[in-house]
Amino acid sequence: MSQPVPAALPITDLPERLGYRIKSKVLGPPLVSARLHDEKLSKKAALGVLSSDCISSSAYGSEEMLIFLLPAFGLSGFHLLMPMTVVVLAVLLIMTIMYRQVVMVYTQAGGSYVVARENFGPRIAQIAAVALLIDYIVTVAVQTAAGVAAVVSLAPSLSPYTRELTVAIILVLAYGNLRGVREAGRAFALPTYLFVGTAGLAIAVGVVRDIAGNLPHVAHHAGMIAVHDDKHAILAGASIFVLLKAFANGGASLTGLEAISNGVSAFKSPAGANARRTLTVMSLLLGSLVLGVSYLAYRTHATPYESGTPTVISQVAHAAFGHAWYGHLAYGAVQIATALILITGANTPFTGFPFLASFIAEDSFLPRQMTRRGHRLAFSNGILVLTALALTLVITVGAQVDKLIPFYAIGVFTGFSMAGYGMAHHYFVGAGRRRVSQGVVCLTGGVVSTLVVLIFAVVKFTEGAWLVVVLGPLLWWLLLRLNSRYRAEAAALDLVSRKFEQGGAPQHYARHTVLVYVDRLDLAVLRALRYAGSLRPTDIRAVHIAIDAEAAQHLQDEWVQRGIAERTPLTLVECPDRRLIHTAAATALDVAVRDRSEVTILLPRRSFSLLSQRLLHDRTADRIAAAVTKVPHVNATIVPFDTTLPDETVQRLTTAAASADRADGPVPVVAPAAPEVATDGTTPIAAADYRQKVTIEGRVRALGIDCTAGTSLAVELFDASGGIRLLFFGRSTIPGLTPGARVRASGRVGEYQGRLAIANPAYELRPDDDGRPGTAKDEERQRTAV
Repeated sequence: MSQPVPAALPITDLPERLGYRIKSKVLGPPLVSARLHDEKLSKKAALGVLSSDCISSSAYGSEEMLIFLLPAFGLSGFHLLMPMTVVVLAVLLIMTIMYRQVVMVYTQAGGSYVVARENFGPRIAQIAAVALLIDYIVTVAVQTAAGVAAVVSLAPSLSPYTRELTVAIILVLAYGNLRGVREAGRAFALPTYLFVGTAGLAIAVGVVRDIAGNLPHVAHHAGMIAVHDDKHAILAGASIFVLLKAFANGGASLTGLEAISNGVSAFKSPAGANARRTLTVMSLLLGSLVLGVSYLAYRTHATPYESGTPTVISQVAHAAFGHAWYGHLAYGAVQIATALILITGANTPFTGFPFLASFIAEDSFLPRQMTRRGHRLAFSNGILVLTALALTLVITVGAQVDKLIPFYAIGVFTGFSMAGYGMAHHYFVGAGRRRVSQGVVCLTGGVVSTLVVLIFAVVKFTEGAWLVVVLGPLLWWLLLRLNSRYRAEAAALDLVSRKFEQGGAPQHYARHTVLVYVDRLDLAVLRALRYAGSLRPTDIRAVHIAIDAEAAQHLQDEWVQRGIAERTPLTLVECPDRRLIHTAAATALDVAVRDRSEVTILLPRRSFSLLSQRLLHDRTADRIAAAVTKVPHVNATIVPFDTTLPDETVQRLTTAAASADRADGPVPVVAPAAPEVATDGTTPIAAADYRQKVTIEGRVRALGIDCTAGTSLAVELFDASGGIRLLFFGRSTIPGLTPGARVRASGRVGEYQGRLAIANPAYELRPDDDGRPGTAKDEERQRTAV
């Protein structure tokens, strides 16, 4: 008999699908799970990384209020801007105090979703989930549109391509995140500090010039919204309605305030205290910038344009810096910094939305596919869904901020409301946490947020808020329906488990019959027949459902001529009504009942690479499998056959399988050859031969407990050349030896169950390729965007 063979072929011997090869070219090589390790942020880094969405809203908050104040109140609108800004800042103060409580209590996975779930249960928490999901979608659209507006203000010639630029930026952000762009880097913190510095400088220069009396007014140009110098009754009913609309638009300045609570687990220890300080600094910066831009807009009479560009903040910066060459340079810096922070803020939902969706999916309120990490360890499904929805919003509504704002604040402030009410519940009735003062603050925050939601829903109803008002409850109902479906499936499985535990398992038969469904005789059918024999059944039968009598007779003749009938009989089943699926299920049930047998149906299926080839073939195997799995004592297995494998690949894999088949039996005594040794003293696993003493190094692909000859830990170790088994007798676990760990092992190559193996080798854990320890770290899910 031949010598034992390696544990397995190298995985690179198997050809990759065309789709996978394209994905690897576009996104880069896949990242291993061990690369998913935690990165904690300092306060300075966290301020830059997590506050871009919030601070960047100061670039358009004042402008959105002026859009409603100036047409209704004329020049008086500039005077009303400052009191309106103070009201918005008062709401900011309340929200900041409330979220300071949130980050101290929920230090691992904060955010309104978790607050609501922990205090009101998962069903009520889906209100916050829907609000946050909508918020993330609109944030991408608003931030990118505002970023493009900043670019167009600097380069007016790009004005006709506003929508195209917005779509392009969203696609670039999606591509970057699919490649695995992470937030925890200085590159994402730089735009925040750059914007705060340049915008703060513009405000400071503008205020100094205003005190000196040489701050110019912005001249009225064609394209600006109409401003009349008429008297208006501010307390009239229509005017109050306009004031509420302006306040609702100004409330968009508070979006992103919850980002610190969403990412509190990313802070260095003590996470709660650091997050609380960072939140305070972020709110102070936001408030100062909003107040500064509003003040200078009031003093310079900066007026929004109907097209959205040039923006108010660009007009303010131009007036503050003047028209000298250095003023133009400073103005350009402000616009570049504004565009960068807005686009960086648009990137935040590409982390937040997929994380939140995966969190909701783990609670069984979204499809489980949302929990899967993709090619580059990102939640690819969530990124693709977010991209599609954001693009749909931009294309259908437009790429102007004022057109997108009606979809914005309802989701944001609904999340604020759920956080406020949840924290109030926590302090009033939580486990021993009866802190009345904190509870009152949080309850006040919840009530104020609810009032903002109601104001926004009423005054913005006809401008697009109606869609969110209708869509929100509908999405909440859909999440509950999906959860009920998951719970029904779990209940059914639990019922079966209880029956087994109580000794009431369903009746099972000692016989096992395998039915191979055949439509024609080819390699796919022959492979299925070979697989059927490996199942060691009581009986194997080939079944052909005879829809065409002539074709059935031809198949039977060919079956006999090739000698297959001597090993596996062919049964022809009549199907006069051509109900193929029904006949297949009925045949399986008849065998199970008549023969009192467990039945396994094997369904050969040919796979094709070209769409034109796939269109020529139906999915009958899948339909039969779906039907027969409802029949008691019947199971279905699809046996795929790849018609696209190159001949040389088929030959290589067939030869390897034949070599494995010949490996049974005693192992001969063969003198060991000298092993091939690399410069680092290791031998490639494929070069390790029987009875050699070798030192090998590779990565653990799989491990398990083998009880064939006493308890032993069996480890499958692979390098680029192949694999081998390491056996540790008398042990069931070894600390640090986990899937993905990099290991160097030394010992003599022996044989175990016909395969090369090393028993009780000397081993050491090696550093990974990036210098980290070779153990695969257990993923502690960072809820940085829940």
